[in-house]
Amino acid sequence: MQATQLLIKENTMVKLALFGAGRIGKIHGRNVMLHPDAKLVALYDPYQPNADELSQALGCVQMTPQEIFADPSIDGILVCSATDTHADLIEQAVACGKHVFCEKPIDLSLPRVQQVVDKVKASKIISMLAFNRRFDPNFALLQQRIAAGEVGEVEMVSVISKDPSPPPVDYIKVSGGLFRDMTIHDFDMARFLLGEEVVEVSAQASCLVNSAIGEAGDVDTALVMLRTKSGKLAQISNSRRASFGYDQRIEVHGSLGMLTATNVNEHTLTSYTQDGVNSAKPLHFFLERYEHAYQSEMGGFISAIKGVDVVLPNMEDGLQSLRLAEAALLSVAQKRTVLLSEID
Repeated sequence: MQATQLLIKENTMVKLALFGAGRIGKIHGRNVMLHPDAKLVALYDPYQPNADELSQALGCVQMTPQEIFADPSIDGILVCSATDTHADLIEQAVACGKHVFCEKPIDLSLPRVQQVVDKVKASKIISMLAFNRRFDPNFALLQQRIAAGEVGEVEMVSVISKDPSPPPVDYIKVSGGLFRDMTIHDFDMARFLLGEEVVEVSAQASCLVNSAIGEAGDVDTALVMLRTKSGKLAQISNSRRASFGYDQRIEVHGSLGMLTATNVNEHTLTSYTQDGVNSAKPLHFFLERYEHAYQSEMGGFISAIKGVDVVLPNMEDGLQSLRLAEAALLSVAQKRTVLLSEID
């Protein structure tokens, strides 16, 4: 837990400011307003239509970044803006003692991320990186069961993560690509469930979904193998296309058994007729699939600011997942297994 002088009293409302009023900013802003112990008091977005729409919807004022950081009544910030603004905003928050909730990634440059991590570690703020899948009710329960020893020692983790359709190519060009933007969530889940750090990465990747993605210098289909020092293994299966919906599954095999977390479907009804057995498809949109996870992660951040001892994914977790992404990129480029010690 961070130093207590920055934490607020139990019966005090947490006041937060939002950077970025786009799709994910709207989700987090609304979840703050739904929380009984928090209030979104200000937001900033350089794109005025987004800023106007969300400030009116949530009933908060628009402020400049300088005004937000100078306002002593604002306890923390939510960084949901463009990736190239994240590192600077985190450092400004550290400088003025404001807590930080940041969407991934911190930055696309490992040295820059390391600079930010070092400054956050030396500060007294609460910091959280938005690896929302840790807060999914099913995945969180799976990790709790592992921690309780239900399957003994974890030996293998399989993570399947496939999007219904690829994002626009313009987004691909600025997001850092599949490994830094999409697989980074799966790297975090693998670390979360393995319980020890990865030392080797081997990846294979192709462009099978949209040739324009390949022309933009990225891939859309990948398999990644991870190995820890003790020999535990994790496999990640990624695709930018799943015709049946948002495919998010996990299997954990241990010395005493196995745990699986399956897809969340549109509904639970199953039809049994002479024509066959039919059930619903998985939810199609990630904001629907992880609705409860987004609410829970924001609740965790607010609780931490109020002094509750909550384990949150932090900036160091962001750094380690980005290192795995860089190792995967190098593995694909050089067609070999990469030691994580090569990545710094």
